[in-house]
Amino acid sequence: MSEQIKSTALYIQVADRLRSEIYRHALGPGDPIDEMALCERYGISRTPLREALKVLSSEGLIELIPRKGSFVRSMDVDELNELFPVMAVLEGLCAREAVENCGAEDLKKLEDMHHKLEQYASDGDIDNYYETNFEFHQAVQDLSGNRTLQRIIGDLRKVLRLARHMQLTMPGRLQQSLEEHRQIMLAFRKHDPVLADQNMQAHLHNQWHSLIGMQGDEIKTA
Repeated sequence: MSEQIKSTALYIQVADRLRSEIYRHALGPGDPIDEMALCERYGISRTPLREALKVLSSEGLIELIPRKGSFVRSMDVDELNELFPVMAVLEGLCAREAVENCGAEDLKKLEDMHHKLEQYASDGDIDNYYETNFEFHQAVQDLSGNRTLQRIIGDLRKVLRLARHMQLTMPGRLQQSLEEHRQIMLAFRKHDPVLADQNMQAHLHNQWHSLIGMQGDEIKTA
């Protein structure tokens, strides 16, 4: 079946498609980008594809290596050690501001997402748990109302999404993550911004330590 893309901003559409494939692990860390195969599959020329690769490179998802080609980025331990503490502080601040802005309707939306997390964790459904978890964090980010914070976190999340999925495959980590989300929701129910900040930071630190514990020199998504 044809997967041709038709758009005036063709390279943006191509970047969206490739980004989705990376996040779905159809293209894994370290995988080469077969430009000829993608051009044929998408029904495009190399020009929009190469522009799309530049976009993904700027987001930290693709590595462009001269004379070797393009590869999906792999994250090593040093990068995780740099990124996660920063992300923890930022998401903690985001949760703090979100609680301050949270009304009854907003809390209901978070409760609905949390209920899905409970169900997916009970079913052992890691993929759907991860996607709903991503939506939950995005909702908290939006609720903060802080556009500068949203932009910075959004950029970092694009990179960290390469690694975050894998930590849920560790024995016991899925239930641990759920318990951390219960504590985050407790802070929202109590309308306690300081507690929300603390619990969100603890959640991110536990993700980080789980990933570091999985492998030595290189973290790759499943």
